[in-house]
Amino acid sequence: MFERHSVSREGTIAGLIGATAVALWFLVIDTVSGHAFHTPDLLGRSLMSVLGPPGSEGLVTHVLFYTIVHYAVFIGVGVVLAWILARAEEEPTLLAGLLIVFVAFEVGWYGWTGVLADSQNFGAFAWWQVGVANLIAAALMGGYLWRAHPTLSRNVHKGLSGHDASAPAAP
Repeated sequence: MFERHSVSREGTIAGLIGATAVALWFLVIDTVSGHAFHTPDLLGRSLMSVLGPPGSEGLVTHVLFYTIVHYAVFIGVGVVLAWILARAEEEPTLLAGLLIVFVAFEVGWYGWTGVLADSQNFGAFAWWQVGVANLIAAALMGGYLWRAHPTLSRNVHKGLSGHDASAPAAP
């Protein structure tokens, strides 16, 4: 039986899971290196220089500003993913497109991290830290959405192979 999903609810929960996982990962990395909140401070400062009035804002302002943007972006990504998965129940080939977009995004993000690592401000911003954060967020968000969509494994097979996994094999 077709189960209706709340795209906004599922996407928001998935986004909150991913954003929290990344935030906790960077909190651990920053704390172990002896500079708690260094990453959100650095990213918040950079965002404020582009999106807001740069001035004499302090650590708390940078961290709060970055955290708001960080969670908003992850919730947006979560809603888009939940929407794609809801549509994929009727059109499983969308999952092949999702896989391609995911790989392209990850490659682009690692490239961007490499560019940032060459800058004076972001030199200590290691690509592996971002890579691990992305893997943790993707695994946790994907796990949540996988459980929310019990037909997803069949749809993945169908979408990537073009064949229905539940259909009997041709003689």
